[in-house]
Amino acid sequence: MQRMPQMMLPKPAQPSKPAQPRTTAPPRTTTRPRWKALSVATRAVVGGTVALTLLGGAVARTSRAAEPKPPAAPPSGAAAFGKTAPLKIAFAYVGPVGDAGWTYAHDKARRAVEAEYGAKVVTSFVENVPEAADAERVIRDMVSQGNTLIFGTTFGYMTPMMKVAKDMKDVKFEHATGYKTAANLRTYDARTYEGAYLAGVIAGGMTKSNILGVVGSIPIPEVIRNIDSFTLGAQSVNPKIQTRVVWVNKWFDPPKESEGAQALLNDGADVLMQNTDSSAVLQAAEKAGKFGFGWDSDMKKFGPNAHLGSAIIDWAPYYKKAVGEALAGTWKTGQTWWGLKEGAIDLVSISSKVPEALKQKVETIKKGLRDGTFAVWKGPIVDQAGKELLKPGQVADDKFLHGINFYVKGVTGKPPKGP
Repeated sequence: MQRMPQMMLPKPAQPSKPAQPRTTAPPRTTTRPRWKALSVATRAVVGGTVALTLLGGAVARTSRAAEPKPPAAPPSGAAAFGKTAPLKIAFAYVGPVGDAGWTYAHDKARRAVEAEYGAKVVTSFVENVPEAADAERVIRDMVSQGNTLIFGTTFGYMTPMMKVAKDMKDVKFEHATGYKTAANLRTYDARTYEGAYLAGVIAGGMTKSNILGVVGSIPIPEVIRNIDSFTLGAQSVNPKIQTRVVWVNKWFDPPKESEGAQALLNDGADVLMQNTDSSAVLQAAEKAGKFGFGWDSDMKKFGPNAHLGSAIIDWAPYYKKAVGEALAGTWKTGQTWWGLKEGAIDLVSISSKVPEALKQKVETIKKGLRDGTFAVWKGPIVDQAGKELLKPGQVADDKFLHGINFYVKGVTGKPPKGP
């Protein structure tokens, strides 16, 4: 089978300063954060938190001393009776809450924490925090606001969070998808490759061209593992499958994601998947009359005719656990990697277009993942050159899975080097 060269879109230029268009952090410190926008700022109260939305242009964050306030009133309520103050929790998001994907899933779980613990917690978030040195400044500011539990929701926050954790021993830090820990910093992740495999099973059964397309974000093991797993799932029902990949080098960039999707469609792919954060790929499939999947969240509404299913992440079980431990004083460092078994991963809203036999196969695999009788990465598995990676019956351990930087047989091109 002739292998097609992989496609990669050029890396976009990095902005000199990050856009942080929204935060719900309540202004309770002696310095009040203020925002300067190039156009219009609107302020609204949402739920009991203050949301600041900046419209248009780049924004920069500054601070100045708070204006004089009248003398404080005598303590009342919880303070008067010596009750414990609520736990202040902050979330750093790499994209906007409205991305309908990764960040939306995290924020949905944040709201689940509020619903679970009520007045025991106060949560806040900052959107569009870049995976760059500026993340450290944002996280330090979260500490200065009095937050004692901080969630960083993307791989690129690892170094900034390690630096801040070293200086702020009394604050607990949770880093999503990372691998470095400290006494006050632990990691958590979701086994997204399980959802990718399930989507692959359906894709392999629905394709007519035997060419699948994936729009990739950043070439790190997490993403390459998902591309491989999608391919393995498709091959389990259709050995003729080829998977072609376009890299956009960003987590959230709808125009680039659409451009990548169109390139794959032009190259013969008739079923698309993405490891990016918006619904742009599914929308491109809808427009072209092809098939696609939702990723991280249920995206059915963005392409109802194209949508075959959505591989979702539910962060709520882990966030509730982490917050509960912080409240109870039982929080300790470690590493957590949850999947379908723990309720963190699922494939939902499967289309009526999918044959019943494929749906039943998906349900059988789900059952096996829950009870441990099925493993996605179980040999024999070979790479593109035919080299045996896992022997027949051999199941990959987590060390193997975290180190995946290769394509399995059936994926065309070569994975680029990661950041």
